[in-house]
Amino acid sequence: MELSSDYALTDIVQGRYDFGVRLGDELTRDSSAVRIAPDLQFAIVGAPAYFASRAMPANPQDLTNHACINLRLPTRGNLYAWELRKDQSELNVRVDGQLVFNGIYQIVNAALSGHGLAYVPEDLARPHLESRRLLPVMKSWWCTFPGYHLYYSSQRETLRAMQILIEALHYGE
Repeated sequence: MELSSDYALTDIVQGRYDFGVRLGDELTRDSSAVRIAPDLQFAIVGAPAYFASRAMPANPQDLTNHACINLRLPTRGNLYAWELRKDQSELNVRVDGQLVFNGIYQIVNAALSGHGLAYVPEDLARPHLESRRLLPVMKSWWCTFPGYHLYYSSQRETLRAMQILIEALHYGE
């Protein structure tokens, strides 16, 4: 077994991979997929130390007055715009800050150190929210995405070993 982990939207056929894992809204039409995880909510968080001298933002426009920690995605080559939703409003917000990372764990660590606001999976932030090492920000704007899916080429024969993995990882819907 070979495992490669990155944030690129890799073409599994061209890369000669049997499977890939993506959020449900990033799947391509020419692949078969099975859900392997529940929906994923993204949270905006900041450390209490960060807010010692700053007001908590109340709306997306307030984010322009804050140091935000950015994620650079390799496939797109640019910074990820924070996706926010509230009721019927959907916004993609480009935020500014002095820190840019290509991994979500580094972003969480920078937020924990008080370097700015972070946009991260809520389940990754949850232990820090529960311990109050991170505070929730603009919770009514947090966005939920279709959960992770295991995907594979629909053009390729599904071997028995592949079928066993699909059955083992399948998340009930």
